[in-house]
Amino acid sequence: MANPLSTLGMIHTAISLAPVVAGLYGFARHGAIVPETRSCKIYVSSLVLSVLTSFGLSSTGGFNEGHALGIMTLVVVASSLAGARTNRLGRLKPYLTSFGLSFSFFLLIVPAINESLTRLPASQPLANGPDSPIVQTTLMAWLVIFLSGVSLQAYLIRKRAVAVKAARAPLSR
Repeated sequence: MANPLSTLGMIHTAISLAPVVAGLYGFARHGAIVPETRSCKIYVSSLVLSVLTSFGLSSTGGFNEGHALGIMTLVVVASSLAGARTNRLGRLKPYLTSFGLSFSFFLLIVPAINESLTRLPASQPLANGPDSPIVQTTLMAWLVIFLSGVSLQAYLIRKRAVAVKAARAPLSR
């Protein structure tokens, strides 16, 4: 085995699967990770646990880019959930909430891509580090998927808003 996982690494990996599943469920069911849903609550709580367990992992023996990414993810989630609870954002509220939670999912998958490609298959991993071409290419593809997804979400939010506005408008003859 090329890069064996520590006990904490195995626990972290197991915990980290929960927000992936909950996030994918939210996207499939609602087109987004929607704050009011049970899947979002599972997503957020398991994401927080995933980030917290990642703080105990370090190949460099100290604070690293993965830890910074985890902190950034927590800030993005907290900001998105706070934004969902306020009315100060006006018409931007659904866009910012949707973008923020989707961006947190994007950030969740970034280290998963690197770790998976540098550890699998166990006998001969596909990559030897984050600078490997296959990791960089996969991350670029993931960025394109993310940007396409948030663009679709924005379109659907706008389409729903227009439909609601039209439904509320009095019929004129």
